[in-house]
Amino acid sequence: MLASIRSALLMIAALTATTIAPAKAGPAGEPLLPATSATLPKVDVPKLLDPQGEPSLAQPQTDASPSASTNDDVTQPAARPTGDLPTMVAQLRGADAGTHELNCLATGVYFEAKGEPLLGQLAVGKVIANRTQSGGRFPGTYCGVLFQRGQFSFVHGHSLPSVQHSNSQWQTAVAIAKIVDQHLGQSVAGGALFFHARYVSPSWHAKRVASIGNHIFYR
Repeated sequence: MLASIRSALLMIAALTATTIAPAKAGPAGEPLLPATSATLPKVDVPKLLDPQGEPSLAQPQTDASPSASTNDDVTQPAARPTGDLPTMVAQLRGADAGTHELNCLATGVYFEAKGEPLLGQLAVGKVIANRTQSGGRFPGTYCGVLFQRGQFSFVHGHSLPSVQHSNSQWQTAVAIAKIVDQHLGQSVAGGALFFHARYVSPSWHAKRVASIGNHIFYR
């Protein structure tokens, strides 16, 4: 038994001491080549680089079609009216005054001077506007001036009389109100703060500055 074990151990030792030759890269018997001189098979590689060796990046796609015009989405400023008073009135006439304050001013012009020449309507509108700039002597808004107690006979209570906006005279009054508000026309009445019809003779101690149509204006 011991002899068998000893023989097995000797056999294992003999096998362990045997030198095993490394695997050959070439045909049998040919020496191995150093790695620096080895020739690797040529493999086609996709051309991912440009000739200078820089990465070739894909360019973003651009829409060659011209962009749609956005002019329709941009609110163009209203053209400033030009010309003499009749020309500006023709350009600015309309049914809608645009704001509550301009509606008050147009209402004052309409009921006080709708039958007057354009210069007379402009002068009445200027009186209302001048009062808003009187430094506290009168209210500071067009509507406030109209509703001041005892100043305008067409105002009753806390509301203005209604006007048919399709009326041609109303649309002229709207144009006059815009001209006054935008300081587009000069009035011969200047800085007048009062006016009355020719058929009345109030005892006012004020300076008379102009007479236009059926109205006399004072400051």
